[in-house]
Formats: sequence, C-alpha cells, structure tokens
Amino acid sequence: MRSMRVSLAAVIVAAVALLLLVTAGPGYRIGLFSLELALLGMLRWAAYGGAAGVVLSAIAIYWGRRHQLRGAQAVAALALLTSLVVIAVPLEFMRRARAVPPIHDISTDLENPPAFKAVVPLRADAPNALDRPADVNEQQRTGYPDVKPVTLPDPPDRAFDHALQTAQAMDWEIASADKSSGTIEATDTTTWFGFKDDVAVRLTPWGAGTRVDVRSVSRVGISDIGTNARRIQAFLERLQE
Repeated sequence: MRSMRVSLAAVIVAAVALLLLVTAGPGYRIGLFSLELALLGMLRWAAYGGAAGVVLSAIAIYWGRRHQLRGAQAVAALALLTSLVVIAVPLEFMRRARAVPPIHDISTDLENPPAFKAVVPLRADAPNALDRPADVNEQQRTGYPDVKPVTLPDPPDRAFDHALQTAQAMDWEIASADKSSGTIEATDTTTWFGFKDDVAVRLTPWGAGTRVDVRSVSRVGISDIGTNARRIQAFLERLQE
C-alpha cells in the first residue's frame, strides 16, 4: 500500500508540473500571466515539480519491485516518464539560452540592416526598440557566424515574387510588400508563447541576380534563444529551394 501511495503522489506531482508547463505559454499568450511569471515562475516550478516527481517515482519503483507490486510500478513508471518530459523542456530552454548571445536583433547585413517602416506603429508598446546597440554586431558575429545574405540567380522582380510567396508560406503576417523598393515587412508569431517578432526582407540587384537580406527582431525579451536566427535561416533555405 505504501508503494501505491507514493506512486499516486508521484503521479499527482508530475501532473501538476505538466500543467504548469503546458499552460505557461498559452496563459501568457491570452494575457492571463505576465512574461516574468510564465518564464521565470511557472517554467521554473514545473522543473522543480518534475524533479520531485522523478524522486518520488524512483522510490515507488524501488518499493514496487521489492514487494512485487506491478500496478504500483506501472503507475510510478508513468509518473517518471511525465516528470522527465517536464524537466526536459526547461532544460532545453536553458541550454539554448546559454549557447547563444543574449540578443534579439539578427540581420544578414550588419553594416546596413534592413529598415522597418510599416511595422513601427505595431511596436508602439513593445519593450524592445529597433535601434541596434553598438555591441550587437560583434555578439552576432560570434554567436551566429552563418547568418549571411544569399544571392539568387533571378532578376529582382521574379525574386521579389518568390520571396513574398515564401514569407506567406511560412505564415508570416505581411505588413508591407513594395516591389518597387524591393522590401517586405512582416510579423511572425511563435507557436507556444505567441511572441511577436518582426521581419524585414530587402532585395537588391546584384550582378545578374538579386541579393536578399533579412532582419528579424523580437518585440519582447532580452535573448531570443536563437529564434530570430533560425527564422532567417529557414526563410533563406526555402527561398533557395
């Protein structure tokens, strides 16, 4: 009986931790939680709960094997699996955050980043400005050396149409698409937390082809844990397919 009680306790702890984990993003997205509470509070306590679930599950599995209680072992194994999943998500967040510089403005052109116009009013209440501090370029060079512009063999008109279609295919919300200036501005919304990141695409005649530069900037958060760089790379890769 003791083993089953501990197994049930492990399940309850794991379930609460999982609830904290899965509701952190949607709760912030609908305005129920602040960003600080969702990231620093709920995810942290989800990890703590997951760790507690692992300990309780291990104890329950040990007692279950010792007294040959298969039901208790099965329940404890479920709690252990859930707890490990819960722990894995915050740990992955931490790993990504430590692996990249704490910046949220990424551009393929560091000397002359694509400018924003159409999305500026949309960022009126955003904590992050569009100004690039002097040290961002060096941090980007160190953290994201592979983020560079690409050159398409197509002329600017055709390249622009392809770039716009690619942005739409990636479910970006297009704010502006000006073929005459070769610029596209859009907003991409992340899946879990619903973070709004703004993207500027600039197409420039380059020899017989077209050079494509992209800039992606988060509206909130000091570090984007690599999201903007991954977005730029995904866009450029799809553009070259």
